[in-house]
Amino acid sequence: MTNPQILPLTEYQTTRLAAGALPQALGELLYRRYEQQQHILTVEFPTVRSSSEWRITPQGWVGHIPLTPELRLVIQPKVPLDNLFGMLTYAYRLRAFHLPDGLTHCTSLAEFYEQLAAILARRVLARTRQGLHRAYLPRQEALPYVRGRLNLAPAGYTTALPLLHCHYEEDTADLPDNQLLLWTLHQIARGGLCRPPVMADVRRAYHALAGSITLTPPRPGNTPHSYSRLNEDYAPMHALCDFFLRNSGPGHQTGEHNMIPFLINMAGLYELFVAEWLRAHLPAPWHVKAQEALSLGDDAPLQLRLDLVLYDGQNRPRAVLDTKYKAGGSVAPADFNQAVTYAQARGCREAVLVYPVRLPRPVHTTLHGLHVRSLTFALDGDLDSNGRAFTSHLLAAIST
Repeated sequence: MTNPQILPLTEYQTTRLAAGALPQALGELLYRRYEQQQHILTVEFPTVRSSSEWRITPQGWVGHIPLTPELRLVIQPKVPLDNLFGMLTYAYRLRAFHLPDGLTHCTSLAEFYEQLAAILARRVLARTRQGLHRAYLPRQEALPYVRGRLNLAPAGYTTALPLLHCHYEEDTADLPDNQLLLWTLHQIARGGLCRPPVMADVRRAYHALAGSITLTPPRPGNTPHSYSRLNEDYAPMHALCDFFLRNSGPGHQTGEHNMIPFLINMAGLYELFVAEWLRAHLPAPWHVKAQEALSLGDDAPLQLRLDLVLYDGQNRPRAVLDTKYKAGGSVAPADFNQAVTYAQARGCREAVLVYPVRLPRPVHTTLHGLHVRSLTFALDGDLDSNGRAFTSHLLAAIST
């Protein structure tokens, strides 16, 4: 298999391509799938107005879009690659799992993806050799013999055969813990972003599970997994699964190939990163809650979901933080109004808009007793130093 041709793009920057560099059919696919449906990029077709060039502009997403087996778009981030990997490591809580030291020094997002896929495959293979986590699950079945507890009068139960309706428990490894691993390996294999040696490990791990585990996609909003001494080693594997599944698909069909993109929404990543960095580094007794839901109204409640709420030692909400992955000269009125609404709804006197770059015209104002300000958690330079500076400014602002 030959290496695919790469068309490099950069987040929020327009790339111009000669009309012949991209077939019309693939341009239409990009427009329909990735502009109209998912708003991942904008596509301008070759016309007199565009100087007979393609003009493609990613809209806050980075990653890989395989258009065909021979052609792939690669969207690079504006932030330094090392810092992108550092953000991902915080956001998906990978720091606690003793991953290789060189992971954040990869030379590309594809290499970072591939290293994580290799780590997941190796850990799954190690767990299958040790023995998969198992549990007893309740079953109901009509059997020709008694197993477990016999139900003498099953509601609506009829059969032409002399079968017995039984309730029993079955020892099985076909659990959500293992189903999540199998589904993730399945998606990685379909994506085709790994080189042959890593893909071989992924397939070995997949087949090691496939004989006893049902291939089942995780349900949206599924409850978090619980861990004990019997399955505590699943926690890092599930964190890796979260990374892969949250940033994969949906794809498109090209001939016999199902092309699965790997795309990271940078606004969502920035929000996750800030939340997890604060969880790890806020001094006691301060703590934060992410994605807190509020319902307003009685008959037809309005649902609000707050990026971050800062609490003090008495568990009182002190500030609402709204992350904004954007750069500009000043705070947009819509962003200002949203922060005010969230803070008022939560009963806070502080609303903080958090930006990845310092604004030329930061906001610091008071509106009917509510303080609204912009602060910076920068993404250039050292992330931990930037986080400490942000935390210092945040707590100083809250305390005044």
